[in-house]
Amino acid sequence: MRNVLIVAGKEIQEGMRNRWVLATTLLLAALALTLTFLGSAPTGDVGAGALDVVIVSLSSLTIFLVPLIALLISHDAVVGEMERGTMLLLLSYPIGRWQVILGKFVGHLAILAFATLLGYGAAAAALAATGAAIDAESWSAFLSMILSSIMLGAVFIAIGYLVSALVGERGTAGGIAVGVWLLFVLIYDMALLGILVVDQGRTITADLLNILLLLNPTDAYRLLNLGSGSAGALSGMGGIAENVALSPAMLTGALALWALVPLTAAVLVFSRKEL
Repeated sequence: MRNVLIVAGKEIQEGMRNRWVLATTLLLAALALTLTFLGSAPTGDVGAGALDVVIVSLSSLTIFLVPLIALLISHDAVVGEMERGTMLLLLSYPIGRWQVILGKFVGHLAILAFATLLGYGAAAAALAATGAAIDAESWSAFLSMILSSIMLGAVFIAIGYLVSALVGERGTAGGIAVGVWLLFVLIYDMALLGILVVDQGRTITADLLNILLLLNPTDAYRLLNLGSGSAGALSGMGGIAENVALSPAMLTGALALWALVPLTAAVLVFSRKEL
């Protein structure tokens, strides 16, 4: 565990030196504050709490932005160090390859978690400072949104590591990372929607739809945060959530599995990789 924490500390230091921590935090905070004050305007018309509207806005932002940030900081974690020659130096110390991957994962996840907590927390604090009435249920939903956003980031960090361990060049890793982002964030849902419209319920049953939604981590995140309560009514995801049998525990478990499987695969690939 000590070696893992040492590698994690190294990644955090590099992230601070490369301004990743500052840039990510400022970006999330700026967008979150903008959405907070612009997006909370219609609360009186729809009868929803101000924080509920913010949750919907930030969840929609997270689906597009957090996976992209996670892939940007992780896609060259292995291949980048191999090209620079620093991986050989790192492995000359008494440290296992699995400890390198796990340490990098902890470090990068810490960077993303810090940026998410500070950026989104600033938005909630600013909203509370305006005197808006916020009940305990809304605060609970907001905390759940932040934690699941960090889990979504963990998923794409792990996918980025797997890509980085599989390829031999940073440029290739970057191209694949962009393709992964496009697939899960944009292409998958558009293709699924098209199939559902054409199928008209003839082939795709409710059980199959559950599986198809779980095959995309962004859909699991979307249903977890936008599928119930006031957020479901505001986002329109409530209707979909009513037709699928996916509980919050199942959706959270799916996100955890989506992070664990690519991370384990990255460890196995890197363990067999020739340097």
